[in-house]
Amino acid sequence: METVSLARTIDAPESEVRDLVTDVGPFMEAAGFDEVTVEGDIVEITNHVGLLTIELTLRVLDTDDVLAYEQVDGIFGEMVTRYTIEEVAAGVEIEATTEYALDVDLVGSLLDSTIIARQRRKELSAQFDYLQQETADAETTD
Repeated sequence: METVSLARTIDAPESEVRDLVTDVGPFMEAAGFDEVTVEGDIVEITNHVGLLTIELTLRVLDTDDVLAYEQVDGIFGEMVTRYTIEEVAAGVEIEATTEYALDVDLVGSLLDSTIIARQRRKELSAQFDYLQQETADAETTD
């Protein structure tokens, strides 16, 4: 299994960040995916990476994490992402960790782990940017 992790400190109350993360539709859209559909605990995403279109069906998991989901259909042999939040002096630290194994039969030579890891870091960073922007906007409207 490969792992991609990213963490960021956000100057906002834990409850505000938690609410933004658990509003799954907008939070997943913030990653920059081309299409996001949420129905119950199933999330379908479509993303164009270079010449390849990646379609994933994810299931939101019931865990102690703020948000966790696993792939039920897509390009990975296995894929799980978990988001955790910890209160720190400057607000909260949010950390996202994606563990995945490529399905070589589906991916072939078009993608390798380096490209997947770079793309995933970009998506997670965009989600954290969204959290920072939304919590800063909420602060200025109070």
